[in-house]
Amino acid sequence: MSDAKVSLPAFYGIKAGMTRIFDSNGNNVPVTVVKLIPNLISQVKTAEKDGYTSYQVAYAEKRESLLTKPVKGHLKKANVELNLSHFSEIRLPEVSVDALGKEVSLEDFQASTIIDVTGTSKGKGFAGVMKRYNFQGGPASHGSHFHRRVGSIGCRATPARVFANKKMPGHLGDEIVTVQNLSVVELNLEQGYMLIKGSIPGSKNGFVKVTKAIKKA
Repeated sequence: MSDAKVSLPAFYGIKAGMTRIFDSNGNNVPVTVVKLIPNLISQVKTAEKDGYTSYQVAYAEKRESLLTKPVKGHLKKANVELNLSHFSEIRLPEVSVDALGKEVSLEDFQASTIIDVTGTSKGKGFAGVMKRYNFQGGPASHGSHFHRRVGSIGCRATPARVFANKKMPGHLGDEIVTVQNLSVVELNLEQGYMLIKGSIPGSKNGFVKVTKAIKKA
């Protein structure tokens, strides 16, 4: 595998948790710690062969015994020596076949870089409408038989059905969420971590995608 690295507008890391630091003025700054992990190009998709252009990025190293034979063969074809188990695509207008097997560079994500972070939010199980959608609910006093329920959901004989996307009790959380326009506080490649100002989606040890902000240069 070549020592050269590929510069991409996104990479994948692991949410390690939250802490705080103090800036030069003594102000308390809450930050999220993202553990930096190897991101390697495992496939290059071209317009001629695949109909679009993108890089497939492999990450999340595991024991070799936990990988299937097709995954091992896929990594071997890309000259990737690490036992990586997760694969995601990053679309780009132009790609180079020479990037196959190379590591993704993080040099473009220095301090003060504006980024977007995507992760899977914490699952909170089955929830009612007050917790899920902030419904007001009924009277909390004694004698009321309407406290936390949904209430009427119908519309008489016309249209004689419940409209789609009606806000009802159901599964809360465990969704792909993106928080935009966050700021990188520190990038430490030697110790393998990044500090991001504020909170990001997901639970501890969950994978997150860090991308250059699309709404801010």
